[in-house]
Amino acid sequence: MHYSKAFSRRSFLRGTGGSLLALPYLNIMADAATAETVPMRMVCVGTTYGFVPKLFFPQETGKDYALPPLLKPLARHRENFTVFSQLDHGVNGVGGHQGVHSFLSGILSKNSKGFREQNISIDQKAAEFVGASTRYPSMQITSGSDPNNLLSWTSAGVAIPPVQDLRMLHALLFQRSSQQERSVLKQLHQQQQSILDLVRTDAEYLQKRIGREDKEKLEQYFTSVREVELRLTQSAAWLDRPKPKVSYEIPQGANEMDFVDRVPLYYDLIALALQTDSTRVLTLELSDIGGNSGGFPITKGYHQLTHHGKVESYIEELSIIETFHTTQFARFLDKLTAITEPNGKTLLDNTMTLLGSGMGNASSHSNRDLPLLLAGGGFRHGQHLLFEKDRSRGTATPAANLFVSMLQRFGLETDQFNLSTGTLTGLEVAG
Repeated sequence: MHYSKAFSRRSFLRGTGGSLLALPYLNIMADAATAETVPMRMVCVGTTYGFVPKLFFPQETGKDYALPPLLKPLARHRENFTVFSQLDHGVNGVGGHQGVHSFLSGILSKNSKGFREQNISIDQKAAEFVGASTRYPSMQITSGSDPNNLLSWTSAGVAIPPVQDLRMLHALLFQRSSQQERSVLKQLHQQQQSILDLVRTDAEYLQKRIGREDKEKLEQYFTSVREVELRLTQSAAWLDRPKPKVSYEIPQGANEMDFVDRVPLYYDLIALALQTDSTRVLTLELSDIGGNSGGFPITKGYHQLTHHGKVESYIEELSIIETFHTTQFARFLDKLTAITEPNGKTLLDNTMTLLGSGMGNASSHSNRDLPLLLAGGGFRHGQHLLFEKDRSRGTATPAANLFVSMLQRFGLETDQFNLSTGTLTGLEVAG
């Protein structure tokens, strides 16, 4: 394709402008890290429309599989990732485009009633474990504004809105607030906590006078209040602590750039956020590609292309977008691999990095057999794992089993996550 050459040149020019060369050695951790204290991180990247199955899933299993077209950009990291086939969320995660939001939880929000933690997503489960150890327990980032692709959900079943503005993200991570701004923020924190106290008092009074169903709704509300209070307390503790200093700058007009030029910048900021220990948990939603065809040489809209009906011309154009996703993911892994941490391992070794979607086959609106790839995190990789389906019920192995394995690796003592039935067979920690 002519596109690949054009993109390579574009990437190189962008890099010489600072984006690719702006990851300096940063000796700015809040607490000096040692080999024993290097933390595990988690990054989850989700696409709205998934990937064309025949271009994503290998035909062979084990270690000697041939890389399918969409995984070829990741060839240099072959030993650093595992591909999973026939994992999904069963009937609880089925809902066409509306089902994409169950990617990291396994449960549709409308089906979450009765679950102890509603439809909490894996990143938020990990963020609860991190607590106030970092400035941000987690960060949510999006490249677009697709309401169906909200990835992060609290234990109360509330979606966390992601940040799209690149300059805002940079400011959140690295821009020092003035003394006056910090004073205002402290006042706001105090006012918000006072409001929460008043609302909680009213709610507790009301709870004595309502029925069982309303009490359940109120309990969910209490959970939301407690989560807000916790976030306020955690963020207030960091107001007077200086932010890291980096030489990385966001280009002028970055937010108006085409999709193909903005996405690498999101990955740059994620890498910096991890390296400076500003957060240990991040999600990146790769949503709609925006206007101007996102900068891709395509003749039809992204959504239209996903409903290809096996028309080869549609699939060929769609593969341009999907190859871009795996190419940028490979570039991100390059960055993590290039950074050595105090324990002698790379940042990729210390970061579980998930790429996937809550959409299995956008052409048929199927949420079955999700495309899932996990890199780094100290697991024994370099393989394609195919899981058997229950033929009698047509159900796959729960993708939540993968999430249990990830949470355990993150440090949680748990053997369950939402609809899991255990850990994931075949995914082992490297010796």
